[in-house]
Amino acid sequence: MSEDSSDRTEDPTARRLKRARDDGQVARSNELPAAAVMICSVLVLLTVGEVWFKQLSVYFAAGFSFDRKLLESPMLLPAAFGSQMLHGLLLILPLMLTTVVVAILASGATGGFLFSLSSVLPKLSKLSPISGFKRMFGANAAVELLKSILKMVLIGTVLFNLLNHHFLELMSLGSMALEPALGKAGSLISESVMWLTLCLVLIALIDVPYQKYSFMKRMRMTKQEIKDEHKDMEGRPEVKAQIRRRQREVATARMMQKVKEADVIITNPEHFAVALSYDPTSDGAPLLLAKGVDHTAARIREEAKAHGIEIFAAPELARALYFTTELDQPIPEALYFSVAQVIAYVFSLAQVNPGVDPMPRPAPKLPASMLFDTNGKPLHPEAVPA
Repeated sequence: MSEDSSDRTEDPTARRLKRARDDGQVARSNELPAAAVMICSVLVLLTVGEVWFKQLSVYFAAGFSFDRKLLESPMLLPAAFGSQMLHGLLLILPLMLTTVVVAILASGATGGFLFSLSSVLPKLSKLSPISGFKRMFGANAAVELLKSILKMVLIGTVLFNLLNHHFLELMSLGSMALEPALGKAGSLISESVMWLTLCLVLIALIDVPYQKYSFMKRMRMTKQEIKDEHKDMEGRPEVKAQIRRRQREVATARMMQKVKEADVIITNPEHFAVALSYDPTSDGAPLLLAKGVDHTAARIREEAKAHGIEIFAAPELARALYFTTELDQPIPEALYFSVAQVIAYVFSLAQVNPGVDPMPRPAPKLPASMLFDTNGKPLHPEAVPA
């Protein structure tokens, strides 16, 4: 069911205008190309009109000159007429090409250049009698009719005044020789075309803003359409949830690829797992390569076992690292000593010789500001919020 036009109070969005353009709907003024073509024609006539009409008179006179050979051989007449027509065509060809180019450029001046198959494909809605009556008797049809009447009145008034002003000169053309008559006719035609062009320019100056206003009015939207469009652009909740889930899966898969580069996995030992990497040759702090809870933590532990990475159970330290450190970021300074104890222990395991006891397993102690429960809630007033 169509919306009442009174409900369409909102300016069209960029998406609405783009979709309309894709469908071949843009602001178009038929008066602008007509005015541009006439301006171009007047400029050409004013520039080369005199030479053009003189040469045209030569071709015209040559068309009525026949030699004896041509008269005695009627078969040569088509070739002679064809030659005269070709000369006339070549004479006006620059004007024709110029007006065609100007018409194309002027057509795209209002709505831009556009080629859309959807605008030329057959549509059943165009065959609907109701739609046809709306186009014939709608407001747009009334405006076009009024515009045509005003255009006819304006042009008719100008032509009547020109005929009245040059009536005697027009009557005298029949008593003049061919060449001066053609020259005089060319002068009268040029003046008439110039006044006619001014009329068309005036009409185009009125029609172009109106067509743009009319197009934007047709493209107006209701508030509900604006809301629906924003909802479509932002995505419906179920679609957004799927996108977020897919993004988490991709991020988790990328994170799992880094577990094999870790030096130690610190666990809760079941609910939390944090993978740390440390380069003893650099001055930087240990980096957090991966972290997770529950299912993700189990995957981190499985990946660590597959690559022979030491798993160190330290519940308080695992929670502190999980809630205070982002992926690929160095650990907080407050945890340097606790993590250093764990890493030193892990590195010592790799250097233990047969028959030599490893260093005692450390029990890292954390500052009160780094103690959190399993929900990330600080256990001490001085704790940093997760």
